[in-house]
Amino acid sequence: MNIERREKPEWQQQIAKERIAILFHEAMLAVKEGRLDRANRYVFLARKLAMKYNVKMEREQRRKFCHKCYHYLHAKNVKVRTNPKTKAVEITCLDCKHINRYPFSKKQNA
Repeated sequence: MNIERREKPEWQQQIAKERIAILFHEAMLAVKEGRLDRANRYVFLARKLAMKYNVKMEREQRRKFCHKCYHYLHAKNVKVRTNPKTKAVEITCLDCKHINRYPFSKKQNA
């Protein structure tokens, strides 16, 4: 059982993933209540857990926060556009004006 120094055991990584999912769920509920500061704090804690246990967040989780100011993105602080030139979905955070770009591709008919 030769574990590298920085690698955490699998059971700890699994618990960290579960806690990250819970934190994002709680952030969504906090936004519905109007507690934006609390939602941002939950995102901060989720990122900290992911870094500590070297766990990758799921795609849906990564797209729910701004990658510059780390605020939770919801309907009132985000602007979503598609850019056909770069073939990307541009999500603009209205708190810091940072543009997060995610590529998209057209689905091909079989």
